[in-house]
Amino acid sequence: MIFFGLLTLNEEERVKTKIEEFIAIALLAIVLAGTTGPAGAEELIKPIRSDDGLYHHEWFKQSFLDLKDDLQEADEAGKRLAIIFEQVGCIYCKKMQTEVLAQKSINDFVRKSFEVVQMNLWGSRNVTDFDGKVMSEKALAKRWGVIFTPTIVFLPEFSALSPGTPGHEIKVASMPGAFDGMTFKAMFEWVKAKGYQGDEHFQKYVISKMNERRAQ
Repeated sequence: MIFFGLLTLNEEERVKTKIEEFIAIALLAIVLAGTTGPAGAEELIKPIRSDDGLYHHEWFKQSFLDLKDDLQEADEAGKRLAIIFEQVGCIYCKKMQTEVLAQKSINDFVRKSFEVVQMNLWGSRNVTDFDGKVMSEKALAKRWGVIFTPTIVFLPEFSALSPGTPGHEIKVASMPGAFDGMTFKAMFEWVKAKGYQGDEHFQKYVISKMNERRAQ
């Protein structure tokens, strides 16, 4: 099952690129949904609803929103950094938090392997981008071309940072929209394994995981 939200920013080329990116992953998820069958019952970890209306899990990073510092701290902890853009009232964001990331196996994997920073697409908190520029969450989302909620942006390891380069130019992967648990977890696994550095495209990686599951 696929959950999807669309927000319009007045940059036609960015919209086109993001839609194409979403469609590629969405088509794969549709195929997988028809071949893997429904997941068995699994313990769900209930997220917390913040005062601002966004859902989050208790282990999400309490960040001062200096992204370079967040990346360095994640690296020192042996983890990767993922930034999730959401918005209040987004049913797809809620489903991701309460139905997908809430699955214990997914929750455990992401918690142990990633530092997760949550951003409000329309938020006013000040954020320091990787190039040192300070702006609101809303301005950062626009700068990075985020037009879907939820959107997860995956950053490189700290050692791979290029001085003076903003986040949208150094990201290693992104997932626009909320997908089924298998596709969702596979993206985190692929990033952790640095699949973006190899020749195996994410779609092929997911298909190989599907085949492994079917062979068991």
